[in-house]
Amino acid sequence: MTSQPGGPEDEQPGGPQDPPDTPDTRDTVAMVEQHEEEAVEGDSHVGLVGGPEHLGTPGPPLDRRAPFYLGFFGGLGALTAWWLGTTILAIGSTLLLIVVSLFLAAGLHPAVLFLERHGLRRGWAVLTVIVAALGALTLFVVAIVPVIADQVRAITDNAPGWFDQLQRNERVRALNEDYEILDRARDYVSNGDFLSGLFGGVLGFGLALLGAVFNAFIVLVLTLYFLASMETTKGALYRLAPASRRDRVSRLGDRILASVGGYVSGAFIVALVSGVSSLVFLFVIGLGEYAVALATVVALLGVIPMIGATLGAVVVTAIGFATDVHTGIACIVFYVIYQQVENYLIYPRVMSRSVDLPGAVIVIAALVGAALLGVVGALLAIPTAAGILMLLREVYVRRQDAS
Repeated sequence: MTSQPGGPEDEQPGGPQDPPDTPDTRDTVAMVEQHEEEAVEGDSHVGLVGGPEHLGTPGPPLDRRAPFYLGFFGGLGALTAWWLGTTILAIGSTLLLIVVSLFLAAGLHPAVLFLERHGLRRGWAVLTVIVAALGALTLFVVAIVPVIADQVRAITDNAPGWFDQLQRNERVRALNEDYEILDRARDYVSNGDFLSGLFGGVLGFGLALLGAVFNAFIVLVLTLYFLASMETTKGALYRLAPASRRDRVSRLGDRILASVGGYVSGAFIVALVSGVSSLVFLFVIGLGEYAVALATVVALLGVIPMIGATLGAVVVTAIGFATDVHTGIACIVFYVIYQQVENYLIYPRVMSRSVDLPGAVIVIAALVGAALLGVVGALLAIPTAAGILMLLREVYVRRQDAS
């Protein structure tokens, strides 16, 4: 029986056998050959089995509810928040200087706009305001500071005599015999270094004064820079908003900036009125020897909302009582009357065009600001509250009315 060629009898046992020629095998061979051709042309895709377009089938996405996923990214977020918090606390003093500089620049910006409306170009208007501000500051330092220093020295020299007058009072004398309050205060003031003691000695006073001068210089430089680049800065910030809302954002931002500037100008006017009124009153009642120094104290403290004028009145009244009882009584009467005039006539008229806030909001804002940042916080709190209230009215309330 003859066998047919190609039959099983022709197969050599133990010899190499080729794999069956299936469609999958042919596709794999063609894929490898294509890859080898690409490798010859350029080696940028060597090692990618399947060619440059085939990088494997993507796996399923991570399960965001998995415990490891939640724990890892939750811990990472907590660490990031802690790092940001510590960083902000570390640069808190620098941020405070920046905020104060922006606040002052916003206060001077209405003067620049006023000069622009009267024909001056912006560059010249900014230069005029800067020169005027620096000139006023220089005039104050040159003309007023020596007078204030002399009057403070006179107050220091006369303080022991005031203590002697207080000691003539029977009740005060009894308290002094028990606790030696007046004796210690007299010795402390008569030594002449009580101001340095407030700052931890002569070295501490010098360092504190140097730090204050440096901070004032930084605030001055930043204020001038922010004032000169106010429009550029505003434009850059407004461009961060979507184009569809950029017009409304710019209008709201300009309104808030005008509110801050109006508040700064109004606070300066109120403080100036209180200082001039106190100066005239002190000359009338016979305290002209200390009038300039005390009126300056009243004006500076008058910038502080709510309690500034009261603190100034307490200082003046204490020196009035130390000089003469009738003078002290006159100081009480004057400042009680002036407080009513300022609270119900001067302050509302001056501030009505800048900040529109209910009285309770002003009190709460000032208290919160003072608790957070002290005097600076109290100064910044009222315009900040006005801006927040305006945003609530213009954005949230309108959205609620339309829904």
